[in-house]
Amino acid sequence: AATGRSAPEDVLVVGFDDLRGARWLTPPLTTVRQPIREMAAAAVTALAEAAGGAVLAPSPIVLPARLIPRGST
Repeated sequence: AATGRSAPEDVLVVGFDDLRGARWLTPPLTTVRQPIREMAAAAVTALAEAAGGAVLAPSPIVLPARLIPRGST
């Protein structure tokens, strides 16, 4: 690299969303995988409740994310 540093020897790199190409990079990119299906289901549930007249209080919905370790860490 231009700075003379490389992953994972000098710098640890972590991506987000576990994009399909992450595993094919050199080195393969460690990433965080979000629970997309569960996020969509929570959003649809909230929309259905709001459409039914429910008043939704702003509150966080916490879903577990997973670290997918690969070669960049």
